[in-house]
Amino acid sequence: MVVRTRLRSFLFPLALYGVSAGIGGYFVWHAVNGDRGLKVSDEYEKSIAMLGRQLAGTKAERAQWQHRIDLMRGTTIDRDLLEEEAHATLDRVAPDDLVVFLPRS
Repeated sequence: MVVRTRLRSFLFPLALYGVSAGIGGYFVWHAVNGDRGLKVSDEYEKSIAMLGRQLAGTKAERAQWQHRIDLMRGTTIDRDLLEEEAHATLDRVAPDDLVVFLPRS
């Protein structure tokens, strides 16, 4: 009887601490590796930075195209740009143009 009481007085707190550690470990693991954990937030920050760089590049490209459109719009048209666009669209060259073929990379 005494052995059983001593064993119970030792094993019951040990089991309680083990279950508590397991529950705490479960929550800590999910705080680090879960859907909204610390590792995922780093990945989100990296993807936000990459998308920001992509957005800046797209805005620069849009500004360039807007500038070209503005040159073709209005009362005066940039004749060089109009000729360049016509040659590119029609796949034709003028008789006095020099065509240079570059190797594909």
